Amino acid sequence: MRTRLILMLLMILGGGAPAVAVDLKIATVAPDGSAWMRAMRQGGEEISRRTAGRVTLKFYAGGVMGNDKSVLRKIRVGQLQGGAFTSGGLADVYPDIGLYSLPLVFRSQEEVDAVRPILDPVLREGLEQAGFVSFGFAEGGFALLMSEVPVLSLDDLRGRKIWVPEGDRVSYRAMESLGLAPVTLPISDVMTGLQARLIEVIASSPIGAVAFQWYTRLKYVTDTPLSYLFATLVIDRGAFQRLDPADREVMREVMGRIYRDLDRQNRLDNAAATKAMAGQGLKFITLTPTEVQRWQDKGAEVTRQLRDEGAFSVPLLDRFQQLLESLRGHPAATVPGHP
Repeated sequence: MRTRLILMLLMILGGGAPAVAVDLKIATVAPDGSAWMRAMRQGGEEISRRTAGRVTLKFYAGGVMGNDKSVLRKIRVGQLQGGAFTSGGLADVYPDIGLYSLPLVFRSQEEVDAVRPILDPVLREGLEQAGFVSFGFAEGGFALLMSEVPVLSLDDLRGRKIWVPEGDRVSYRAMESLGLAPVTLPISDVMTGLQARLIEVIASSPIGAVAFQWYTRLKYVTDTPLSYLFATLVIDRGAFQRLDPADREVMREVMGRIYRDLDRQNRLDNAAATKAMAGQGLKFITLTPTEVQRWQDKGAEVTRQLRDEGAFSVPLLDRFQQLLESLRGHPAATVPGHP
């Protein structure tokens, strides 16, 4: 009896039962040693230190946990608690996350910078409602066509095999509309696909092409932005809620800061990657204004089709397009899908 009373007194004085340490296992295709992995590991160390070891982050880099579908399945069964994904990788759980990646919807970096502060919070809230806590979006840059032969027009694309990330339905439809033959592969298989000539063209940001060394198999880059890429770290909401409230705030603060830093740094790294590819002999091609308009018309057609099919939340898609049209000085009545 005396021992039990002493234990109860210690628990009261200590504020209750001792906190249980939580390990959050997180998968990513990012190569070990990359800037993203260095930042994540530093964030994990800070979180562990500031929570007195109650929260630890364990990262599985380089795609060792499989493709996006495999990672999501392992999160659902509790084998993993989180993962780093591009927008296409989360489309099955929250389709609206692919909004920024609609084909040729953005025309400049200035448009991205004007829209994201307004819609990023909406998309993060949507992810949370879908069961995933996000700490922010890190810019991947614009996806550009990269190929072994020069692409000067839509006619040059007819029938060419292009890589589309596994599960990215929006990109698949977009590439079909441009006359390409989409080939779906996980990111981990792109280099093999290029080497075996299973694919002839990729759409990638410069930073991605350099990080995964894809550029070494290619010769030309068409510099018209096809789609906007970004990545996000998500944690299963149930696993996150099991953390102590104070520890959740620490994690939001640390990872939120890291993702803001990555968002800024990735833009600089994309510029450096572009310069590096040019230095390695890749030739950059600029389309004529007439050809750019043809591509944009094709992109708008795909967006209208996806809207009609209910692929996105119609009010959110309309809001997105209205923001873009207002930036371009057009009335809302000209937004596709409006009367």
